[in-house]
Amino acid sequence: MSLQRRILILATAVVLLAAVAVTALVRASATEDRKNRTQADGPQVTRGPVSLDPAGGDPRIVFRNMAWGPHRDELATVPAAAPEGDRTASGVACLRFHAAAGTGICLRAEQGGVPDRYRAVVLDARLKEVSAHALAGIPTRARVSPGGRLAAWTVFVGGDSYAGTDFSTRTSVLDLSTGRLEASLEDYAILKDGKPYRSADVNFWGVTFTADERTFYATLRTAGRTHLVRGDLAARTVTTLHENVECPSLSPDGTRVAYKKRVPGLPAEAPWRLHVLDVASGTQTPLAEERSVDDQVVWTDDRTVVYSLPGDFGADLHSVPADGSGAPARLMASALAPAFLG
Repeated sequence: MSLQRRILILATAVVLLAAVAVTALVRASATEDRKNRTQADGPQVTRGPVSLDPAGGDPRIVFRNMAWGPHRDELATVPAAAPEGDRTASGVACLRFHAAAGTGICLRAEQGGVPDRYRAVVLDARLKEVSAHALAGIPTRARVSPGGRLAAWTVFVGGDSYAGTDFSTRTSVLDLSTGRLEASLEDYAILKDGKPYRSADVNFWGVTFTADERTFYATLRTAGRTHLVRGDLAARTVTTLHENVECPSLSPDGTRVAYKKRVPGLPAEAPWRLHVLDVASGTQTPLAEERSVDDQVVWTDDRTVVYSLPGDFGADLHSVPADGSGAPARLMASALAPAFLG
């Protein structure tokens, strides 16, 4: 290799390294600027203790704080009776979060990585890290089982939106009592319309658990259609139950599933309406929320569901009755990924 060619290669490498360094610096600076900017009309947010202990006092909400300021993206808490009140921030940052029975799952970005890298971090009741697991893509859904034994998460491994058809997901389930990780539900045997089914285009997302710490529901997509499936962790099987169901969320009494459903005639970028399915009868009830909701809803109790919609500072939380009556109402501004505790 000639001296001139070696110099050219060295110069090119220097330029590329400089570009990477500048990109990282700009992104870090932008992130710091956003965190230090205070939201003038937002909630008061101060640092303090945050607990996931279900017996830790009055009912409360733990969520990702989206208000501008030094505590943006941190897990924060408010009393359930005063959701728009002052917030206590934990110092623990998450992109997606859920908790139950004193256990939390936090999907977060690794600091300083170019390109971005992500981890699923299991948290105890005091938000201390119990274990961590590398993620294969961008975090999008997270759930903990009612008894706190199981955690599930979904990431985008290709594409970045459920609205289109060119995305791919990976969904994992972790048994916290044994440490066993099911890295992908795509390894499970599928029973579709009563028959064994195999296809290279299978995707799963949006797990929700039953109280027996073994059974779950999730979305299965294949051949351009989505299905509600019931899964068995011990048998490593899933069975299709109902079509056109995405991001299911099981009611506390285990009888109904809230989900987003694609409605013909709506815009391609906003195609969903919230529905509730009675699992036993198969009856679907459209909810009073007429805006398109791209979220896995959370039940506050057996009567109400909560979900996110775009807001001035990223996302706001809204609620609506689960029986199709009433009207939607904003629950909290600048908040995402709630867990209702206590």
